[in-house]
Amino acid sequence: MSKPKIMTVYGTRPEAIKVAPVIKALEADDRFESIAVSTGQHKEMLEQVNTMFGIKPAYDLGLMKPGQGLNEIVSRAIAGLDEIIAEVEPDVVISQGDTSTAMAAAMAGFHRGIKIVHLEAGLRTGDIFSPFPEEANRKIIGQVASLHLAPTEGSLENLRMENFRSKDIVVTGNTVIDALLEAASWDTTFAHPKLQEAAASDKRMVVVTTHRRENLDAMKEIGGAVQDLATEYPDINFALPLHLNPAVRQAVLPEVESLENVIITDPLPYDQFTKLQGRATIILTDSGGVQEEAPSLGKPVLVMRQNTERPEAVVAGTVKLVGTNRSLIVAEAKLLLDDEAAFEAMANAVNPYGDGKGAERSVAAIGALLGLGERAENFSPGTGAEEERIPRFDEVVNDGN
Repeated sequence: MSKPKIMTVYGTRPEAIKVAPVIKALEADDRFESIAVSTGQHKEMLEQVNTMFGIKPAYDLGLMKPGQGLNEIVSRAIAGLDEIIAEVEPDVVISQGDTSTAMAAAMAGFHRGIKIVHLEAGLRTGDIFSPFPEEANRKIIGQVASLHLAPTEGSLENLRMENFRSKDIVVTGNTVIDALLEAASWDTTFAHPKLQEAAASDKRMVVVTTHRRENLDAMKEIGGAVQDLATEYPDINFALPLHLNPAVRQAVLPEVESLENVIITDPLPYDQFTKLQGRATIILTDSGGVQEEAPSLGKPVLVMRQNTERPEAVVAGTVKLVGTNRSLIVAEAKLLLDDEAAFEAMANAVNPYGDGKGAERSVAAIGALLGLGERAENFSPGTGAEEERIPRFDEVVNDGN
């Protein structure tokens, strides 16, 4: 009897990081034949992650092309994945998260009658245009998925509100925590000499990342906030791994490139960025993944967005929404840098996102979907009677103030 074929599709670095533990768990499970497929939406950064985690995709579409729009990415991805699906005939297609690759994989598999498993299902902001296009993508994937692997109880409740059946949802914990715990054990040094020197010093460090499409109009404000903070705190190093998008660089660089204590680098490999987060005093970001990773490292995070699909850490107190207003970003960062009690309250908050067993629960759920085993118990960050339910996104006031 042939083994069920599980095709895992990914195309961006965040996707690769989150699927890597699942791919490795599938490869180690004798019940399945694992087939990894890369669309190459983020080519260079994907190759780094594949090498670090020892993942070798069986197929690579090589979709990366300068200046292409969302429709071109999606159309090329669906066409390329359709050919692979027709050749491989998988029993399951795993679609991770909410990128153009994820949505294309789900639709390509659905059109071929394949069971779709949505890894990191149920994230919602309630605003179809924020983040764009991710909020729409994840809702589309949900409509065609047979199994929803929700990272948290809040995501589970979001799916229930949209009338998805409870029996089709499993709370796994986020697999990014699995990846983070593995990466934290690696012996890593910084390739950038100035960053290595700063990390080895006893000076505090603020890490800043910004890249979101919906924040492009606010990038100058974000850059200005970093300028204000770096000027007021000359004894603090500011590390800014800057996205390669020319629009991001044109907005941010003029505000910060002349400042001695701002270290500007290209995007860092995953192992180096994990180490950088661990070295940070606080983190300013508009990244979804950082909101999940930093709480595991005890780092307060100020999220430069108007809303978030990851409200659990806001409720837990380790993440705070501050929007994109220059003066507000500066004020909130100064509070953490100057007020030890405010800093400690965020640094010591409980991480609600995972325990390092997300891949294990995901594979068990896929086995149950195919009649090859039982599901594991749902992940919960609480224990016993003291456990408190994590609110849904619409129970959290996300006004950026």
